[in-house]
Amino acid sequence: MTILLTLVVLVLVAISIWQITKIFELSQAKKENTQVADDDDNRWNGQLMFAFLIFIYAITLFSFWKWGDVLLPDASSEHGIEYDNLMWISFAIIFFTQTITQALLHYFAYKYRGEKGKKALFYADNNRLEAIWTIIPVIALAGLILYGLYTWTDIMTVEENEDALVVELYAQQFNWKARYAGEDGVLGDANVRFLQDFDGKNLVGIDATDPNGFDDLVVQELHLPTGREVIFKMRSQDVLHSAYMPHFRAQMNCVPGMITEFAFVPTVTTEEIRQTEDMKAKVKKINAIRRENSKALIANGEEALEPYVFDYLLLCNKICGASHYNMQMKIIVETPEEFQKWMDDQQTFAEVIQ
Repeated sequence: MTILLTLVVLVLVAISIWQITKIFELSQAKKENTQVADDDDNRWNGQLMFAFLIFIYAITLFSFWKWGDVLLPDASSEHGIEYDNLMWISFAIIFFTQTITQALLHYFAYKYRGEKGKKALFYADNNRLEAIWTIIPVIALAGLILYGLYTWTDIMTVEENEDALVVELYAQQFNWKARYAGEDGVLGDANVRFLQDFDGKNLVGIDATDPNGFDDLVVQELHLPTGREVIFKMRSQDVLHSAYMPHFRAQMNCVPGMITEFAFVPTVTTEEIRQTEDMKAKVKKINAIRRENSKALIANGEEALEPYVFDYLLLCNKICGASHYNMQMKIIVETPEEFQKWMDDQQTFAEVIQ
């Protein structure tokens, strides 16, 4: 509250000083009206418009050159390719339109600057010009909307099938748990009321009266096989969370009291993406920063930062509380054979509660 009052006072003082300055200027006798721009002023302003045009183009190109590597990496899911195509097409149209319109805007501001003796030519209307600047944007936007709607429908349509892997993502402040359907391919019923059953071993509230739940597997590290559709069913124990897996171009809210769904097919294993040139460069850059930051820690008698190793991550993309930043789960994408071996090593719910 103190900060707010201070800001209000500063604003009021600034307004008062400005008003006093204006009153002082008006009280002074002037030989000429300097408020009216002359030809030199207009020419100078026109040149400044061109300079600003060059600046916005230069800063755009510089941004792509300097920070282009922080854009999303290549997608690691089948639908991610469609998603990225839509994004790049949208970018191309937006930047093309922006380049043309900004160039014309600043050029006309200079060409038709005010000059002594020049009068503006008034057009009541121009049907041809109005048709052009109406029809072309309508066609472009309609195309983008239809393409986006088709892509969205294709991505968001989740169809149950026997070959799909069914995984439940269970969100709570501030961690994730995953539950895999067992050999029956069906997740058992679950409810938060059962969380305290079996001395706290029922981590996601599986209903022990539902036989479909006995072969379910509850884990805290997410493993996914390549080339197989994974259907995620998402629940939240407490507040609104958002399951976000950027490399797979996947995000879905986890809403208390209801189940939301999302599905995708992983295409790139963890080991494969670690071997890409872009990922090697990213890891090298991060580890260079960590080594530099470790110097101060070592000087203070603390342990150095551990080297960074890339892993896919499941993040929460909602500000769900004080430790929101730390709500993440490692995702291991592997071959179907490696995945099956890992599954065979996990305990079923029936084995956990014995």
